[in-house]
Amino acid sequence: MDWAEAAGYGAVGGVLVELLVANGRLLAWQADRHRARSEKRRRMPRLRTYIDPPSDIAAVAAGASAPAMLRQIGSFTSVQGLIRGEEAAGAGPPAAEEAVESGGAADREVRP
Repeated sequence: MDWAEAAGYGAVGGVLVELLVANGRLLAWQADRHRARSEKRRRMPRLRTYIDPPSDIAAVAAGASAPAMLRQIGSFTSVQGLIRGEEAAGAGPPAAEEAVESGGAADREVRP
């Protein structure tokens, strides 16, 4: 998969998520309008207080840039080692635990 295709999939994912979020916001706006009508209020809630197009566009852009960011993170050698199942250098058990596991050498008193 090339970078343009990955960015396209990321953008589509961002759009789908934003559609779901926008649907929830529209349903909240509709419920508030029904509540305002039942209370016979003169001012209805404004849609602009529920929908924020600039932030929605930013979310789609972030979705499009996600594959590039993930590729950059995946290029770190520590992340590559974790993915392969390798232990990080120095991440083994402490020396005392190794001694206990190998026969209790840490329990013995060492004299010069």
